[in-house]
Amino acid sequence: MVFSHRSDFNQEDPNEIVREYAANSPFRSAEAHELINEDNPFRRPVRPHDLGFLDYGKRLAASEQRLLSSLLGNRMLRNVYDEDRLHLPAGRGTPSWTDGEEFYSAANRIRGARAAAVLERHLFSFLAEEREPLAPGGLAALREHVLAAFAERQSQPGKALDVTAKCTDRKQAATFLLLQLTATQPAMNLAVGRNLLGDYDLVHPNLRRLLLADYQRWADGAGQYRELLGTAELIAEPAAYWQFFLGSSMSRANHLDMVARNHERLGEFIGAWLHKKIDDAVTERRRAEVVAEAFGAEPVVPTGGELTADALGALFDELVAPLADRYGDAAVESCYAGFADARRLAASSDEDLSIQLDWADRLDEYQAKAEWLDEKIRTDRLEVDLETFVESSEETSTTHVHDDHRLVVVEVGQMHFWNNVGKKIPMDVGQKLLIPAERLHGSMVLSGTCTYHQPVISEELLAACP
Repeated sequence: MVFSHRSDFNQEDPNEIVREYAANSPFRSAEAHELINEDNPFRRPVRPHDLGFLDYGKRLAASEQRLLSSLLGNRMLRNVYDEDRLHLPAGRGTPSWTDGEEFYSAANRIRGARAAAVLERHLFSFLAEEREPLAPGGLAALREHVLAAFAERQSQPGKALDVTAKCTDRKQAATFLLLQLTATQPAMNLAVGRNLLGDYDLVHPNLRRLLLADYQRWADGAGQYRELLGTAELIAEPAAYWQFFLGSSMSRANHLDMVARNHERLGEFIGAWLHKKIDDAVTERRRAEVVAEAFGAEPVVPTGGELTADALGALFDELVAPLADRYGDAAVESCYAGFADARRLAASSDEDLSIQLDWADRLDEYQAKAEWLDEKIRTDRLEVDLETFVESSEETSTTHVHDDHRLVVVEVGQMHFWNNVGKKIPMDVGQKLLIPAERLHGSMVLSGTCTYHQPVISEELLAACP
């Protein structure tokens, strides 16, 4: 049982299950004043109205991990996982007090437990279905695989870090980079803390000590974490920047939480945790340097994060060997699965963040592309799918992605478009913007009413755009 994963799934309508969960008040769509929530850890907009046309009964493929159903699915799953963690409201009688009561209610927890089974299946089934097998050799092969992955990451800490350093507006890019850190680090370290509790010392005498040391480092480094965020004038409130979390960022944290919560997947948790240790070690210093360069500040580098190949090998021996000695190849395969899956999700997240950063830094180019595409559609009288929206003052679109490429063309009124904290792009009558598929964004109407159109752009038409 310890190293086998059941895929329990009942015969109820999975879409109705997630809709019932998302109907809880703290998950309602955002209002105009809620772009950032600095004092309400329970206010987590999901865009429940979109759940009417999304299908959570299917398993997403690897190529579909950045679609809208993945973003909203990861938002809901993050909420489920956080229901058994302590968050505190701002004070009695505040909106966060009311939302907190709903968030922690017995009814919400029951609905969340039902939704988790649907969401985990929808979001993460592709990992097992598409995972490359471990090379022959058992424990020794896995050890070699982990050390090779570490060496590769040391030489290539992350594409998103390089993109951030090269952006024209490095402050905006570094800010968004830190927003994703707030989406991953608190949740992933709390996932590590989950497995501190348990009676397993006779089977694995090293595990509690190693988990405690790792979590202690996170707790001791809280001041440095806040200082790093403060470089960009950000705060460490866990859900303050909820609307700017990429689905791929939440997916990394949700995966570690999933294998930590489901104790029959202990081997996968250990493998995923090993990957987290590697990822932290190779990115922390470079991230601090990139952020410091963007803001002209001194780097804030967490202490105790150094990791050598020898130290990683010793950690592997302490973590994995006791399980392999007791449970054999099943434990090795389980640890490999967790490590390989975490590695894949981290790489996908890095790529997604890189694309988002590059797009946000070149919006002027995407405005020019939008002008060309709109002219092409009108001049050649091309038939394209089109959605038109008529919205009233301060009507707000909770951040989201589209599964296809779209133009935004304002016909009447004014609106604000955003894709980052502190950066609102005004759009007036006649202005246009190309929003590629899977790019996170939101908007708010500024005028009494605003009419805007969203022509859908095919891959062929986009490829023809200069």
